[in-house]
Amino acid sequence: MTDQAERYDRMAAGYERWWAPVLAPSAVALLERIDPVARAAGDVLDVGVGTGNLAIPAIQRWPSIRVTGIDASGEMVQAAELLADERLDRNGRARLTTRVAFAAELPFADASYDLAISSFVLQLVPNRARALREIRRVLRPGGTLAYVTWLTDRSAFAPDRVFDTLLDEFGFDEDAGDSRCGDVPSAERGAGELRAAGFRDVSAESGMLKFAFTVDGYLGFMTEFDEQSLFEEMRRDERRRFLARLRERLMALDPSELVFRAPILYAQGRRSDG
Repeated sequence: MTDQAERYDRMAAGYERWWAPVLAPSAVALLERIDPVARAAGDVLDVGVGTGNLAIPAIQRWPSIRVTGIDASGEMVQAAELLADERLDRNGRARLTTRVAFAAELPFADASYDLAISSFVLQLVPNRARALREIRRVLRPGGTLAYVTWLTDRSAFAPDRVFDTLLDEFGFDEDAGDSRCGDVPSAERGAGELRAAGFRDVSAESGMLKFAFTVDGYLGFMTEFDEQSLFEEMRRDERRRFLARLRERLMALDPSELVFRAPILYAQGRRSDG
């Protein structure tokens, strides 16, 4: 299991509560972009199903499709199953299946799906070129891949700057890794990657994700998802002091500084040959 899969196994509940709502509007926008294609589809593959941000609304939107959701994290798959039980009627629930699998090693036969979709996942895979080729393999001739992901951006989010400053003041080491190293550099690069993987009729368009955090929402996001392991390692009194100081400084920010903005990419391509 990869480090990413283990991380999301630990944080599936926090992901659904704090991060999935940030991504959901962009996921829905992806579905809107592929409406004509999806209406003609039967079998759909959701690559990186997460907690169902794409799969569940897709099933609700298009009554003719059957969705298979895969994810490297077993906990994410389980969360998607539970949410589907709550949000889908009997017919819709019967049209969703899930399994634990990796994007670059799909356990499906060639030409199994009419459509593949993915939301904020392909930046996480160790080898995106391999994953794209694998997705193309399981698409039927004429089948479409459509995905949304992050574009490279190094703009600092004000609450994150506050958080990082406090880490330094409390003597914690910042994570030296680059969790955004898999982001797509540009729309042109995204289109080129699809063509190199064998897709045709390629389109790629940049957009902007915006989400207004509240102070409590940001605190919940950090403690229950993004930096969950850090807060679990803190002593109780240390955690209390850190959060009190963090809340105080976040409340001093202008409301506009609590709005998270990040560039995103919508990309689409079609398998045009056999």
